Amino acid sequence: MNDRQDPYDPYAAQEQQLIGYDAYGRPVYGQAPAQPAPPPAQYEQQQYEQQQYDQQQYDYGYDYQGYAQQPQQQPQPQQPYYPQQPAAQGYGQQQYAQAPAYGYDTQQTQQWIPQQTAPEPEAPPAPPAAHVPEPRSPEPPRRADGEPEAGRDYRTEMFAFIDQPDEESEDVIDWLKFTESRTERREEARRRGRNRVVALIVALALFTVGGLGYLWYTGGLPFLDGPGQKKNAASADPAAQKRDMIVVHLHNTKKGGTASALLVDNVTTKQGATVLLPNALAVTHQDGTATSLGKAVEEGGLGTREALDSVLGTHIGGTWRLDTPFLENLVELVGGIEVDTDAAVPADDAVKAPAVAQGPKQSLSGAMAVAYATYRGQGEPEAKQLERMGKVLQAVLRKVPGDPKAAAVMVESIGQILDPALNAQTLGALLSRLGAHAKVGAYRTDLLAVKPDGALTDEANKGVVKEVLGGSAAQAQPGAAPRVGLKDANGDEKTQVAAKAALMNSGYTFVDGGKADKTAAASQITYQDDAQRDRAIEVAKTLGLPETVVKKAENAVNADVVVILGKDYKAS
Repeated sequence: MNDRQDPYDPYAAQEQQLIGYDAYGRPVYGQAPAQPAPPPAQYEQQQYEQQQYDQQQYDYGYDYQGYAQQPQQQPQPQQPYYPQQPAAQGYGQQQYAQAPAYGYDTQQTQQWIPQQTAPEPEAPPAPPAAHVPEPRSPEPPRRADGEPEAGRDYRTEMFAFIDQPDEESEDVIDWLKFTESRTERREEARRRGRNRVVALIVALALFTVGGLGYLWYTGGLPFLDGPGQKKNAASADPAAQKRDMIVVHLHNTKKGGTASALLVDNVTTKQGATVLLPNALAVTHQDGTATSLGKAVEEGGLGTREALDSVLGTHIGGTWRLDTPFLENLVELVGGIEVDTDAAVPADDAVKAPAVAQGPKQSLSGAMAVAYATYRGQGEPEAKQLERMGKVLQAVLRKVPGDPKAAAVMVESIGQILDPALNAQTLGALLSRLGAHAKVGAYRTDLLAVKPDGALTDEANKGVVKEVLGGSAAQAQPGAAPRVGLKDANGDEKTQVAAKAALMNSGYTFVDGGKADKTAAASQITYQDDAQRDRAIEVAKTLGLPETVVKKAENAVNADVVVILGKDYKAS
């Protein structure tokens, strides 16, 4: 046997010689001295304390932070197995063999060697035969789920954050991606919807503003006049413009005589005008007889308004007979007027007419206004007296109240005898509108020029009748017969009378065009509107003229068809 064995080798003791057993029944090898056995009572106390200590160490655990945990119901761990050594022959060997034994290592240091305690038998068994047990390695005790391993301060749940990918987690990820993409699509659809709504609102706002701006510019909005309205009205066809007009006949009850004028309210252009009508203006009665305007008014004025419509191609709404006493009352009601007088009017004691000074902005009372409006100097043409009447009328209109009702009360206050077709309310409303134009300077006064025979001049037809009055065949009285103008270029008065009779007998409305400046060899029939061509051919047949004399041209007379009689016309 080798005496130089490793003292720390646990299996080295098996090669030594068994000397015997110590006081606790454990085998002793080599030269180790035997330990005295403790008393039986002390041995049982030590065994009991060792079992309690082992059970307490087993039941109580510690968490990963080192704190003690409450005892749990754990399965009994299997005690390590240690081989039983044969007990020495003698008293008390069997009893002491089951107690934990003390031994000494190779360094002769005493230590505890735990040994499984066998359960007490019901009856003391016979001492077994002495044999040497085979040592086996101790079996580690079983641990409960979640209990930390011996010598470690952590648990399994500390690593619960470790997530192992599996099929369910992939499904969850796919579902989250689908939900997120679906939410994004919904948000994008909402954003697009809001953008469309905003764009629609902006487009509607721009369309509304643009439409209102256009209506304002063209004057389509009520009570608002746009700049384009006046431009369009000025460039529009004068015949297509809307006008309201009446004829005024001023009767001088003291000296005699009459003067006439047209008061025109152009509703389209928002302008007013006074057109002075000479008494020499040729008109035709309904029976076809020719006369002058002055004579027709002095005879009572019956049919004068219709005769003027035939000559001028207008539609006069009524007749206002204004005698000089009523004019005086009218001027006094408005508080007097201011007129730029062009001549000094001397006082007339016979008619009690006061003197009127010459100069700008002369203040005139009612009597002074009548004296100035009816004054005609010695050797002066009729046009001078008509111009003075026009100044007085315009000055009176500037003082007329802007309220139509107040203007109607003013008209009723003067006690004027009115035309049945013109009542105080209609006249008051017209005077109120004309006064509004006169106050802002949108007012003009024109004289209708006529030839010595009473026929209209070409300049009068173009400048006043068509532009100011809007006179045309379409503006004649509704339902009236076609208007045919006759201009004598033959030089024979009998021929003109025969042609006039032929036209009136055929149902045409005769318009006297007077005499031409020079004679013409051939007759000519003209029309301006293509719709009047067939009518012009019928007129030619009525007068016995060939169809070749009919052509389209500007009419020299304000009528549908104009006949210029030449020397080729022979009365039948």
